[in-house]
Amino acid sequence: MSREYVYETSNKDIIRITTFGNDNFDKKKCLFFVHGFKGFKDWGFGPYLGKYLADKGFFVVTFNFSHNGVGENFTEFTELEKFAENTISLEIAELSELIAAYEKGFFGNTKVNKIGVIGHSRGGGVSILNAVNNNSIDALCTWSAVSTFDRYTDRQKTEWKQKGFFEALNSRTNQMMRMNLSYLEDVEKNKNSSLDFASASHNLKIPWLIIHGEQDLAVPVDEAKKLYAWSQKDSTDFMIVPSTGHTFDITHPFQGSNSKFERVLDVTSKFFSHKLK
Repeated sequence: MSREYVYETSNKDIIRITTFGNDNFDKKKCLFFVHGFKGFKDWGFGPYLGKYLADKGFFVVTFNFSHNGVGENFTEFTELEKFAENTISLEIAELSELIAAYEKGFFGNTKVNKIGVIGHSRGGGVSILNAVNNNSIDALCTWSAVSTFDRYTDRQKTEWKQKGFFEALNSRTNQMMRMNLSYLEDVEKNKNSSLDFASASHNLKIPWLIIHGEQDLAVPVDEAKKLYAWSQKDSTDFMIVPSTGHTFDITHPFQGSNSKFERVLDVTSKFFSHKLK
């Protein structure tokens, strides 16, 4: 069972939400799925993971960040002007606000609850940096997570500052997706404070499961190794999935699951079942 919601943030922005496992709501175990760069809740494995984890007894919240570029049409980038204005700090704040809304009863009366977060790619990075300062999160799982948001060459950043924007090609849709200077300014201003992965990973005290594909070309597995090296080893587990890449061989539109992704889901589900007791 799934339901659609629309949440208006404190900034009057719109977050579109799909929940799965509403029948599990009273079990008090909630999972938030955080999509990555050029991602959205209905991309590829999104609905499948929602249904899978709902079948395992969780109430699952999947959502689109307000400035991810996807609007009322859940599968197309129709809000490129918002995409251009997005920042990492905005996404961190929106994740906090959405978790707080859950606790305050946006989806129903919660009273007692346990909250887990799954973040993919850039969403994994957002989840790490949120979780270290968010006492509401009880466990974290990151898939293919980044270890830095400073992912551009000096030449790219110089041109970015000169033009006032940077353009990234979406190879799937063939759209040029503009990112304004505000994105780069946010990363450069905060990379040694609120966006410092080494500090956040070291100070994260909750259970953390890091999963990464061995052949990830978008976010090399060495980034996962950095996150693990920085982490608290007594509360962190690390799994490399052999012979698979950034999305564990899942494509969009969704063409079905596979043994590698099923393993990711199985390990993730068991992790949260154990840690959210």
